[in-house]
Amino acid sequence: MRDHERTSNWAGNVTFTAARLHRPSTVAELQALVAGAERIHALGTGHSFSRVADSPGDLVTVAGLPPVMDIDSAAGTVTVSAGLRYGELAPYLDGKGYALHNLGSLPHLSVAGACATGTHGSGVRNGGLATAVSAIELVTAGGELIQLTRADGDLFDAAVVGLGAFGVATRLTLDILPAFEVEQYVYDDLPFDALRGHFTEVMAAAYSVSAFTRWAGPTLRNVWVKRRVDEPLPPPVEWLGAVRADGPRHPVPGMPAENCTEQLGVPGPWHARLPHFRLEFTPSSGEELQTEYFVARADAVAALEALDTVRDRIAPVLQICEIRTIAADRLWLSPAYGRDSVAFHFTWIKDAAAVAPAVAAIEERLAPFGARPHWGKVFAMAPEVVAERYPRLRDAAALARAHDPRGAFRNEMLDRYLG
Repeated sequence: MRDHERTSNWAGNVTFTAARLHRPSTVAELQALVAGAERIHALGTGHSFSRVADSPGDLVTVAGLPPVMDIDSAAGTVTVSAGLRYGELAPYLDGKGYALHNLGSLPHLSVAGACATGTHGSGVRNGGLATAVSAIELVTAGGELIQLTRADGDLFDAAVVGLGAFGVATRLTLDILPAFEVEQYVYDDLPFDALRGHFTEVMAAAYSVSAFTRWAGPTLRNVWVKRRVDEPLPPPVEWLGAVRADGPRHPVPGMPAENCTEQLGVPGPWHARLPHFRLEFTPSSGEELQTEYFVARADAVAALEALDTVRDRIAPVLQICEIRTIAADRLWLSPAYGRDSVAFHFTWIKDAAAVAPAVAAIEERLAPFGARPHWGKVFAMAPEVVAERYPRLRDAAALARAHDPRGAFRNEMLDRYLG
């Protein structure tokens, strides 16, 4: 592969089939590359576990384009280069007195890649990262440079979480808000029955909440509570049978807590608390596989109970499961499209054959709730099932074909799921 940058994804479970990886240094160079390629697809930071970013032809990274971080205070937005990582953007915004509404677990992700695949954080009132996008600049299959805004309606709603099917993003404009501080508390050993009986209370306890479980024993491993300092009273020392942790924690048993953002209620800037992991550390070794499924928040307790019936198949191959909430959005290929959601995220051992039966069991148990898979994770659902779960998928596929009639941005996964 040219540039010697990456032949596989971060976890190493996907070896890219592309013969070349290009790193243009100007938008004009990118336009020429796209226009002249038979097949080409954008590659972000490689953190997807699926083949969503692969290509049978060429791969291209926009990380080499000139960095852009332009704040428009009057509009309440920032325009950024697509290859910029959140860990680079967030401190800059904070230094200017601004914030993003949400961040994912990892600050290591590129803005364009995270938005294109539906990456999210947590919070009952917080939409996924792509909901901050108010405009996106793309290089189309013909090499033209276009901009889409929310005023473009359907095309915008399809393209923002577009899986790279609509073009190669060069810039995104994001909504910003005044900077804020967050205190992070971790609670150990919340009883599973307490989560089931008080699900809304637990997940709405602060600005962002994540619950972690091994699906083994009667208690969760811990609950991470990220409270804005301007929210009401901080959480108590004891809470629904759980106890506030007496030291820093890592979500995965046995992993070093120093890799994680500061806890124990120490106030800090939003970007240093909303992610679980610090930018300066590699969050883990990559020795893992991941799956994630979204159901309507109204079905959260029933889905918990359904998963509990197959915990004997989940626990032996599981490192950790994270439960988060995401507010509904209007983006057609977003897993939270049209419904407030709860996401069940599974970090597995790196053994696809051993994990497959657990994935099958989860998909079978969550089927009654119309579970939607995360595009960047491992899943086994048939294309016709995925099309039923994403109500605007066929519409998005039709728009993608109209704007890329020669299939320049298609790959094995897009051909399979977008038809």
